[in-house]
Amino acid sequence: MQIRFLGAAQTVTGSMHLLQTSSAALLVDCGLFQGRRAEANQRNRNLPKVALEATAMLLTHAHIDHSGNTPTLVRDGFRGTIFATPPTVDLAHALLLDSAHIQESDAEFLNRKFARDPDFEPVVPLYTEVDARRALTRLEAVPYEQEFEPFPGVSVRFVEAGHILGSAQGLLAVKDNGHTTRILFCGDLGRKGLPVIKDPAVPTERPDYVVIESTYGNRLHKDIASSQDELVEVIKDTVRRGGKVIVPAFAVGRTQELVYALNQLEHEGRIPRLPVYVDSPLSTAVTKVFEKHAECFDTETAAFLKENGNPFGFRNLTYITSREESMKLNDLTEPAIIIASSGMCEAGRILHHLRNNVENERNSIIIVGFQAEHTLGRRLVERRPKVKIFGLEHEVHARVVTIGAFSAHADQKDLVEHARGLGPVKRFFIVHGEPEGAAGLKAALGAVGLDGYIPAPGETVALA
Repeated sequence: MQIRFLGAAQTVTGSMHLLQTSSAALLVDCGLFQGRRAEANQRNRNLPKVALEATAMLLTHAHIDHSGNTPTLVRDGFRGTIFATPPTVDLAHALLLDSAHIQESDAEFLNRKFARDPDFEPVVPLYTEVDARRALTRLEAVPYEQEFEPFPGVSVRFVEAGHILGSAQGLLAVKDNGHTTRILFCGDLGRKGLPVIKDPAVPTERPDYVVIESTYGNRLHKDIASSQDELVEVIKDTVRRGGKVIVPAFAVGRTQELVYALNQLEHEGRIPRLPVYVDSPLSTAVTKVFEKHAECFDTETAAFLKENGNPFGFRNLTYITSREESMKLNDLTEPAIIIASSGMCEAGRILHHLRNNVENERNSIIIVGFQAEHTLGRRLVERRPKVKIFGLEHEVHARVVTIGAFSAHADQKDLVEHARGLGPVKRFFIVHGEPEGAAGLKAALGAVGLDGYIPAPGETVALA
């Protein structure tokens, strides 16, 4: 029995791991790799043959860096079933169709924009809506804490991961060559005390091996209260300057948390009442999925819902779906908050809002999530004086502010606490982190007597 680390090894995106037993193979996640355009294009279009031949697949959650390449997987030959929690299945329908639409529309936009450039090579979308719909037919929903068998010899139970709605840790009991081995794939772990969804859970059975993320493995988050204070300060300061607040946010989780926070802050009178636009058909669809799965809310959000009504809707909040409505936001002259995806500024409507607002010193750009290497979001976080958007250079005069506590990822303290709660584990495989994050978590685990190992990209590790 062995694990092959096909993606998100020593990097943050493109999650994909393969558990191989003597008789079958289970793929865990199949996400889009995000980074340098040429590298991302090559990696996303050429999935490993062993992934295509897997018997079945687990999807830990719906974020694109974990789910986003399943249309390519199915189109190119995967024949198995994809298991996920009910909220993840609902979210995947929204995300994968939206991803396909973005692939097609961005290709159309670039091909039209550079049609007269003799050196421009036409862009072909990674996959289409037809591919996405075909992949969605393979999804099968399994509730949290219900045991199931993706194939004989392997039983799985989904455990709350607390990262986004529907996110799960997959606890596997693998019978192979007369032995039973328990393996926990953590997916992405959330933070305790974050608004909206429940905290991560610790499985009742002790795993022998754990695959654990390390996005923030070398860092600690600020507390939520101080980050809300920072959000209030940025909004008030931008309003005083007469500017707009632009927030790149993942359509799943981050957008809903921001809307909920803005609802609370306005309800408490801490920020002025000003127009808030969620400019994303995907975020609109995703918010409806959140409303459908209120059973996943934590006690605070459930109480807010009972006392104040829908936590994701208030009077001056507008969800934008059509392209025409989105384009009208370019004409706004009064202060406003615009939330749009994608969260790493690599695709979608946020690119148009950044193009139209990044050079105006009255505006603010708030970064609320992790930005992978070589993404536009990372370049903004690094305060680059100039950035390229749709291939054209723009000077950055808007104020750029990073508020990391809104991240849905566990920090180093959270990860170590979760690891210690799992009991005596033979080895922690540290993935889904840049080298510094993975090394930071390995050192922190070692300090409390736990064995961490950082697999190389594509490495195969045999399990005893």
